[in-house]
Amino acid sequence: MTSIPLPATLFHPEVEVRVSKRRKKTAGAHWEGDRIVVVVPTHLRGTERDDMVEHLTRRLARHRPHLHASDQHLEKRALELGRIYLDGVEPASIRWATNQTKRWGSCTLLTREIRISSRLRVAPTWVLDSVIVHELAHLLVPNHSAQFRALESRYPRKHDADIFLEGFGLGLRMDEPAGTDVDGHPVPEVASGDDPVAEGIVY
Repeated sequence: MTSIPLPATLFHPEVEVRVSKRRKKTAGAHWEGDRIVVVVPTHLRGTERDDMVEHLTRRLARHRPHLHASDQHLEKRALELGRIYLDGVEPASIRWATNQTKRWGSCTLLTREIRISSRLRVAPTWVLDSVIVHELAHLLVPNHSAQFRALESRYPRKHDADIFLEGFGLGLRMDEPAGTDVDGHPVPEVASGDDPVAEGIVY
């Protein structure tokens, strides 16, 4: 079996095409981590193979598994990312939050607790990592100053992740009815002068 990697784009996963002598008629595709593996028979070549790979990839991409399903996964990533990029900073806790439908993450400075929007469960690993680094950086600098931006920019794919999140968020907003959040819940009005995030920093 031979492998032909196809480069990932900003909004699409890496695709690896494997040519199998064992397969005689059918092609198949499955997830391996962050990438899609497509296995095709040897007789499938050229445009026919390209069309089959594109078809299977498009179908499978709609059903991306929850790669980051547990709070334990978030804890592990936060510890590793803090060690690599932010001099070992650690949160008191980090977990998924289902009620964060207008932001990707939040950091409560008093308790050092970080919450990550559950909408990011299906995001690529490098995007989730960028959000985690952003929230960890707030444990060191509690604002969005130049010092803070310098800290979060230590993560090498920060710019790419911001572009992804902008497009991802736009897609989610296009699917929601007016006056509701992405889960269909009514959006409360905030009176002028009220500060709904006074206790923490949001992203």
